[in-house]
Amino acid sequence: MERQKKFMVAAGEGDRLSNLPEPILLYILSMLPNSKQVVQTSVLSSQWRFLWKSVPASLDFDFSDDPKAYRETHILAYVASVNRELHYWRFCEKIKSFRVFIHSYVNIDRYIDFWVYFATNIGKVEEFSMKFDVITYPNLAYKFPEFAYTNTVLRNLALGFCQLIPSGDVKWSNLVSLPIGDVDMTEDVMEKVLLGSPNLECLELDNVVGIGRLEISSVKLRKLILKHDNDECHCLEIHAPYIRHLEIWGLCCNEMHFQLRNVASLVTAVVSLNVYFPKNGEKECKYLQELLHHVAHVENLELSPWCIECLSILELKGWPIPPSNWKFLKLNAALEKLDYPGICSFLSSSSNLETLIIDWFNRKLRKLLSKCTNEDERMRRLWTRYFNCSLPHLKTIKFINFYGKPRENNVVLPLVKWLQKNATALKKFVISRKNRGK
Repeated sequence: MERQKKFMVAAGEGDRLSNLPEPILLYILSMLPNSKQVVQTSVLSSQWRFLWKSVPASLDFDFSDDPKAYRETHILAYVASVNRELHYWRFCEKIKSFRVFIHSYVNIDRYIDFWVYFATNIGKVEEFSMKFDVITYPNLAYKFPEFAYTNTVLRNLALGFCQLIPSGDVKWSNLVSLPIGDVDMTEDVMEKVLLGSPNLECLELDNVVGIGRLEISSVKLRKLILKHDNDECHCLEIHAPYIRHLEIWGLCCNEMHFQLRNVASLVTAVVSLNVYFPKNGEKECKYLQELLHHVAHVENLELSPWCIECLSILELKGWPIPPSNWKFLKLNAALEKLDYPGICSFLSSSSNLETLIIDWFNRKLRKLLSKCTNEDERMRRLWTRYFNCSLPHLKTIKFINFYGKPRENNVVLPLVKWLQKNATALKKFVISRKNRGK
């Protein structure tokens, strides 16, 4: 009541805040941190009693942080609380987003189906996210209900551990973004999803297995993100001639790796892989050669520490790196002594480079280089190799997250001197240290 009195002015003038035009009041309410606080404003006055219904709501039901979340009684209590809230939110004129994270759907699948129905048919949300914990029941993914495959409102749909098995066509005519994770999927289903989402711009597959060939022919789908960090083994061929942004993340082995076949329109590529072919380091390097061949035309490139290891091997074995077109380059490197030849050799083929970022990656590498060359050869070629290079367009260099003192690192100082010598148009050089507390 005291707060309410502060908004009151002289007698006769009334509540100045309530006298504001309704569009301004709705804008003020929309700035509150969450939808529950918006609803709580209904007690301020009779005029505000129903105002909350006109404010676009974002519903977030996250049960992942509760340490007791795996217990059946707590899951049932969580379900009951969600159902109670949805009973009131059905009166809201606009629900913008609906997010659910729950550990298991077992024995409550009928309620989950209702939540999906509420989001897609009652609330008509534009953003819907539903994820389950794959650890709880790893072989029992939730089956996405048939009625949800037809929707003209959804723009962003995120599904985790949800099985997609449409019996008919998929009709997501307005969908723009689709992240899918932790599930088996057939190529036929993937084809239905892509054909039924003509306006899709971004597709993310995170630990999605069962697809051997991913073919994307849509000119509107411009961003593709692929992640793999589990023990499922398979090979994925990528045919996507129109995508402009590609990210591949995770762990690759003999039986599981990404194969780029047609990515001619790529502008940005992120290769953040950790590849392990047991007892076959040369095969790893050939795999990197293949990847670099398919992304040589991109303007923006990011490479993982594994890539830097392989680049040093390829350099010391005499493999010339072909010319490239990238203007922006980010290298995530451990900055160990044997990273130096790989980095310098790679930069020597980057004559169009304008911005270079080296992100110090503090971890122990697998010493892949020591398995492919002998010690005498490594040391001799490391310090006697002269990298003839011209970087006439390189204007910005940044070393970020550096841990320690640059002058005490036997790679950073030589690399800095080498860059200063060859970057003739350099305007900005930054070395930022990492906070030890992080």
